[in-house]
Amino acid sequence: MPIHLLTLSLIVSLQTRLSERMAGHDRQRGDVPGWVLITLMTAGIVTVLWRFAGPRLLEILTNAINSVSGPA
Repeated sequence: MPIHLLTLSLIVSLQTRLSERMAGHDRQRGDVPGWVLITLMTAGIVTVLWRFAGPRLLEILTNAINSVSGPA
């Protein structure tokens, strides 16, 4: 994309966002409970994965550190 079209696209995008904010249509104000749900689900998935894969991940990390620093 030529630089002048990119600049024009950026200006149009900024103008659209500004006009939406001025009109009260702020797209950044989303569904807070949805974001909370996503955060909690992510934390739950990480917890479950860590519970099952934690010992193996610790072993992999320990082996990697030992191979860099040499045997103890």
